[in-house]
Amino acid sequence: MQRRSALALVAVGGLLLASSRVLSQEPMASGNERPQTFNGRISRQKVGVRYLLFLPRDYRARGPRRWPLIFFLHGAGERGTNVWWVAKHGPPKIVKDKPDFPFIVVSPQCPEGQTWSNDTLWTLLDDVVSRYRVDVSRIYLTGLSMGGYATWSLGLEHPERFAAIAPICGGGDTLKVLLPDADKVRALKTLPVWAFHGGKDPVVNPAESKRMVEALHQIGNEAKLTVYPEAQHDSWTETYNHPALYDWFLEHQRQSAHAK
Repeated sequence: MQRRSALALVAVGGLLLASSRVLSQEPMASGNERPQTFNGRISRQKVGVRYLLFLPRDYRARGPRRWPLIFFLHGAGERGTNVWWVAKHGPPKIVKDKPDFPFIVVSPQCPEGQTWSNDTLWTLLDDVVSRYRVDVSRIYLTGLSMGGYATWSLGLEHPERFAAIAPICGGGDTLKVLLPDADKVRALKTLPVWAFHGGKDPVVNPAESKRMVEALHQIGNEAKLTVYPEAQHDSWTETYNHPALYDWFLEHQRQSAHAK
């Protein structure tokens, strides 16, 4: 059941956030994917992000329905200035042929030579939630390779925000799991996690995903890991092409300070 929710921009970790979108304020047509630009501030520092935004065919800007959201983080190969590179893999690729895909999909692009910034991603996510009819109890985070590492990082930093996370061929800091802030313990224990990796990955060792999942098991989290025995680095094509991932996402909701 879709839930109505109050949407608000928040100050995160003492950061003062201000934002504006530098494209037309006219409602975007639903059922397709278009580039967007976000400009904001984190304290006194300006940040800018290009991203692809997909709205389902039945999305209505003034309708009563709120929609689940997938926040997708690409790998190192899609960094740059052409935002359409982001649609090379994953959900932003899939939705090009699926106008009825039942999620809002937000796919930011990381600039060339940089890695993902949690603060920037967090600020962008808040901006999107404030502008679109997002069901904030159903925000799902996923990414591949460099984006898989970022999925672990952002998901463990803000476990209370996400209904579920699905990192693919990534890794992370187990200390964020084993020595969390006191106010994150419950959220970490109850964060649904499904990790994926290729058994013969020559770029990111499968042990990276295994140790993150094992760390979660140590605190009582029921995280699961799927390893494709013959797959190399590309463990994302099979994962994102299979309906099971999206069905699993929709099984989970997260009540948080953003969901009322």
